[in-house]
Amino acid sequence: MQPVIIMRGVKLLADERILLSHGAGGLKTQRLIREVFQKNLGNAYLQQELDSALIKFSSHKIAFTTDSYVVSPIFFPGGDIGKLSVCGTVNDLAVMGAKPLYLTLGLIIEEGLPVEELDKLMFSLGNTAREAGVQIVAGDTKVVEHGACDKIFINTSGIGIVPPNLDLRPQKMVPGDKIIVSGPVGNHGIAILAARESLDFSPPLASDCTYLNYLIDGVLNTGASIKCMRDPTRGGLATTLNELAQQANLGIKLHEEALPVQPQVKGACSMLGLDPLYLANEGKVIIVVANKDARQVLEEIRKYDIGKNASIIGEVTDAHCSKVVMETELGTLRVLRMLEGDPLPRIC
Repeated sequence: MQPVIIMRGVKLLADERILLSHGAGGLKTQRLIREVFQKNLGNAYLQQELDSALIKFSSHKIAFTTDSYVVSPIFFPGGDIGKLSVCGTVNDLAVMGAKPLYLTLGLIIEEGLPVEELDKLMFSLGNTAREAGVQIVAGDTKVVEHGACDKIFINTSGIGIVPPNLDLRPQKMVPGDKIIVSGPVGNHGIAILAARESLDFSPPLASDCTYLNYLIDGVLNTGASIKCMRDPTRGGLATTLNELAQQANLGIKLHEEALPVQPQVKGACSMLGLDPLYLANEGKVIIVVANKDARQVLEEIRKYDIGKNASIIGEVTDAHCSKVVMETELGTLRVLRMLEGDPLPRIC
């Protein structure tokens, strides 16, 4: 009989090992965060469970975040690991209402990586940082033996300034608030899969990898009552909305006909048995906004090329507490649970 450890009411096998699905953003990721990281490292900042830690100083508030990128392949339609590392960290700051300012850069490089490829990645990374209005202010490089990592892994940490009176948290959500997504979902996941498996789509499908801070600034400058924002990366739209519903202890109801999904993504998912609602995105934002301001925010988002296909996809409800449900095109209700397993590892 295997020994069992009891931890916070959850049984863990003593010989349980890390799986790829622990990094997928779903239930296994949540367990790992709460039962290992929070248990050993927990403090008031980590307990916020937000995309960036909010740290108050006497005169201002900053957002501070960090992320690591292990995407395979390192070059893919619409981006590369360098561009992705900047966009991902900038977006984690921006969805907290912060103005991203500074990034640090940590590189773990596999022996044998062509310098030409490294130069190409750094050109992309630097160009993306300049376009997003952030500066790389510190960095570190380590080289490991061939086979110790897969070409290159990147860590970026970022700092941004949050306006003093801005407070974006899931706990501010109330029944009747509308849910907006800034564009079609699932593109990044399918683009990565296509690059790995040499799949061709017509028209070609690219990752949505981009920075969102300018679009988000425009939304905040409307003066609309924004409750919270998230970028639905690992685990996709469905998992991210489940996190919001659980943190707010409220329900979320989606409308299938309102969900923006490109035909190529629908077709690929149908063929491969995937669900676009659980595929990663790297250039989309979920915005929860008061009902009275939803149309104004939608019009603002649609002013940007990256937001022209934005849609109001649902609303917050006091039914189905801590759950996400979707009204299908047939009029039935489907429960959207958090991602279990990992349909596509090493997506970011």
